[in-house]
Amino acid sequence: MAPSKKQQVVIDQMTRRVELCHEFMQDWLIFNQVLSAYPSPGVNKALLENQFLKIKSKLARAHKVLRDTLMEDYQIDQNAMNIVSGATNLESIYSQSDVAVKKLQAEWHRAFISINETLGTLEDKKSRAEAGEKMFIMQAGQMRGGGGGGGGGDNKKMTTLIVVVVIAAVIGAALYLNAFGISDMYKQALNIRPAVAP
Repeated sequence: MAPSKKQQVVIDQMTRRVELCHEFMQDWLIFNQVLSAYPSPGVNKALLENQFLKIKSKLARAHKVLRDTLMEDYQIDQNAMNIVSGATNLESIYSQSDVAVKKLQAEWHRAFISINETLGTLEDKKSRAEAGEKMFIMQAGQMRGGGGGGGGGDNKKMTTLIVVVVIAAVIGAALYLNAFGISDMYKQALNIRPAVAP
């Protein structure tokens, strides 16, 4: 049985998420290959520096798109982009101590594992959606933590709603106090006299 229109939208969204994450993982591997090739004897270091800058730029652009697209499915190690931004160039990386280089490689590996875990989660969700399981996929523009059906709202709408509720509460309280003469009682207790014109 062919999936419903709604289900097909979910499948298409999951397919896009899998593709974006897979491409990011491939670029993450290239980042490490260029990084690891630099100390090898006889390599063209200028060419590697150029490739390194290109792959760093691509990762930075792809990461923002990936994070905004995956939303609640984003589980990549938060340190991943610190690795990219902290690695200014290959020469400066390898001018550090061996311990610092090994630490960078360990951080790269931890981020690589988290990218693979995220990809695995996405592939599982996609296959479940293709099998007909109904699932809610949060998309850009929807509030995080929203319910399973409606679209949620944006921050401006929420702020406006809060302001309207507060104003209504203040007006309601003032009317209530006036209706029962409570405001006069408070005025007398505070000994507030109306201003008299001179």
